[in-house]
Amino acid sequence: MKVAVYCGSRSGNEPLYAEKAREMGEFFGNNGIDLVFGGGHVGLMGIIADAVLANGGKVYGVIPQHLVNRELAHPGLTELFVVGNMHERKAKMAELADGFVALPGGIGTLEEIFEVWTWAQLGFHKKPCAFYNVNGFYDSLLDMVRTMVAAGFVKQQYLDMIVLAHTPKELVDGFSGYVPPQEKWA
Repeated sequence: MKVAVYCGSRSGNEPLYAEKAREMGEFFGNNGIDLVFGGGHVGLMGIIADAVLANGGKVYGVIPQHLVNRELAHPGLTELFVVGNMHERKAKMAELADGFVALPGGIGTLEEIFEVWTWAQLGFHKKPCAFYNVNGFYDSLLDMVRTMVAAGFVKQQYLDMIVLAHTPKELVDGFSGYVPPQEKWA
């Protein structure tokens, strides 16, 4: 299994974020789960990649040339794909991954997980999408999505399709039991 992880290029203000990224990386490495990620050596991205590698796992990074030029590429990956732009990065990560998860992060993290979630809703792929809800990090966001459901902009099945995990085992179990919903316009 290859899991695309979207997460912060910073470590955040709470040490728990780094601890949980490292824990997930260790779990992946120890359980033969490959990491697909944004290819950087900084922040939570670097922490999870290092943990997967330190525990015998494979790590596939996808990074735009612009960020390589800024010396942000992780130097020790199993394979690093250098692409032309962010659109190519997201497409390559989606191609490589069997599932997607957002750890704590910023605007880019949200943009990436929302895009693959939208693609799943539209039937462009049948892969699971998840939020790794460290210390309630995504509670407010999920409340907003519940507001969208209540207002009639999102069907309940598209909220229900999200795997909400607090541990690496919950994530993998959620991915294993995932059943894609009916496509939005089917």
